[in-house]
Amino acid sequence: MHITVVVLALLSLVSGTQAALKPLAADLQVRDNKAVAVYKTTPQGDLRMNLYFPSGWRNSDRRPAIVFFFGGSCATGTPQQFARTAEYFATRGLVAASAEYRIESIHHTAPQACAEDAKSAVRWLRMNAARLGIDSNRIIAGGGSSGATIAAFAAYNTTFVPDDEDASVSYEPDALVLINPAFGFPNRSALTPEQAAVAKGALGTFITSWRVTKGGPPAILIFGTEDPLQEKARDFARELVGAGTRAEFYTAEGQRHGFFNRSDSSPWHIIVLRQIDFFLGSLGYVSGNPTIGIPAETTVTLQKVRP
Repeated sequence: MHITVVVLALLSLVSGTQAALKPLAADLQVRDNKAVAVYKTTPQGDLRMNLYFPSGWRNSDRRPAIVFFFGGSCATGTPQQFARTAEYFATRGLVAASAEYRIESIHHTAPQACAEDAKSAVRWLRMNAARLGIDSNRIIAGGGSSGATIAAFAAYNTTFVPDDEDASVSYEPDALVLINPAFGFPNRSALTPEQAAVAKGALGTFITSWRVTKGGPPAILIFGTEDPLQEKARDFARELVGAGTRAEFYTAEGQRHGFFNRSDSSPWHIIVLRQIDFFLGSLGYVSGNPTIGIPAETTVTLQKVRP
């Protein structure tokens, strides 16, 4: 156990000095409105960005972009988790992406590498805006669980910053889409034994390293009412509001952590997509009503609540 901790610490130090962004050297080969590009090289392997383009997209466009980060406690997971979500928002006119980032089970890295890679992903989109057909001033970051946490850290964390990148290109997103993010653990009595063990470890310390500042991007936060992580997320949202930043908070009655990702055909999946769509529409990133419809027999709905 001691050896594992030492190895992880050494790898995280190495990753900070040898990882590097990989700018696009040529136009992407887009097929069926999809493309894949390596956005970052690291000692633990290349990291890829899965890109989804709207019909009729051209690299001369200046469209909004959105990048999603999968959940899994910075230990497991795959970009495929947000493939269908990214595809939907591509149909709404955005250049959408689902990004790889370093995780413990594959890359044997500490949690801070996740935050560094999320910032790198946003920066990569911005620095390649001209080739990707996106507006560098309209980049949205989002995700689920720990993926939502690192999306938020791209705006509200200055502790874990990727080295050897062009600091003149901002890694801060212009809006946040946060589905059950972890910003800290509640009273231990409300946690499962597994959650309590995580709360005591490196990840528990990592997820509390956010700091709200004035002038940051607006955010939408979505939780199940039975998710104990919403307690600290409400603190985060309240601080956003206190700093003069728009923050919308929604709850799904009776639902637990990760309810959004259980099934693409779930009414909750569709309802969450529609609420995100409305939020992005209110910011001017999409136009018109959501194009995904709620099944006629659906009776559940998200509730907008005060943080």
